[in-house]
Amino acid sequence: MAEISTSIEKAASLLSNGEVVSIPTETVYGLAANALDTNAVAKIFEVKNRPSFDPLIVHVHSFEAASAYADTNSKRLRQLASALCPGPITFILPKKPLIPDLVTSGHETVGIRIPNHPLTLELLKTLPFPLAAPSANPFGFTSPTSAMHVQEQLETKIPMILDGGSSSVGLESTIVEDTPNGIRVLRLGGVSIEQLEDALGEKVAAIKTSSSNPKAPGMLSSHYNPGVQLIAGNPEELAKMHPGKRIAVMAFQSPPKFACETYRILSPTGNTTEAASVFFHTLRELGKADVDLIVAEFAPETGLGKAINDRLKRASV
Repeated sequence: MAEISTSIEKAASLLSNGEVVSIPTETVYGLAANALDTNAVAKIFEVKNRPSFDPLIVHVHSFEAASAYADTNSKRLRQLASALCPGPITFILPKKPLIPDLVTSGHETVGIRIPNHPLTLELLKTLPFPLAAPSANPFGFTSPTSAMHVQEQLETKIPMILDGGSSSVGLESTIVEDTPNGIRVLRLGGVSIEQLEDALGEKVAAIKTSSSNPKAPGMLSSHYNPGVQLIAGNPEELAKMHPGKRIAVMAFQSPPKFACETYRILSPTGNTTEAASVFFHTLRELGKADVDLIVAEFAPETGLGKAINDRLKRASV
């Protein structure tokens, strides 16, 4: 079973070595990993057994610290941060290259949050990297609000749960972004519309969605399409159907069985976690190649293979 402990030092050591650790926040318990390490981030999706890759919120100890990972120049968002942070609010900001595509699911923006929990804030201050952390529950299960909830749901899938008592808010963070028309709420949560308006001194709008995806799920055709037509399936068969086209291949484990100058292999060892960690980077790289068509091979429907295949199907829309 995952060890329940209050040791910040042990949690920091595990996270620094690429492990996934559950952390307490005022909203719910999170499943945290080094946000700058794609292999560690891929483990989050593996532990959660997610059928798709949703963007992950990145946790830092202050809005000033966020400037290393995102553009924090928005006057309105800085005003909200000054009034409401640390607290259950997430800011959508233009990301800097330091944040891997896997964290943002290919979006050019990243969700940044300063959690209002003394243990986790202290942990973040001791680490030289931010933490990516969705809720610490398997896909389809209720979000946990105590260390015991996490242990019951994840059992031996993670080495440690940092015990910070019961979550005081128990509801996910409110997600906001700055637009030319003012602040827009993408997800309602622990900070109310009224609190936002009081802090800003102006009205804010909320989109009608309850999604946990900060930039609206189901928009993969526009947000994930690499800029070149992509089709998924058997590379050899698909190549025969498109004679004369310059083709790039995204293979899962082995090189294509036909002459192809441009191809990338997601995991030579056939490991779906490894493949997931480089998936978005590879898709972006092939999108910049001088080709007419990207042919992508499906991953096995095991581990993170389902999530990879979900993105391939959507990107081929």
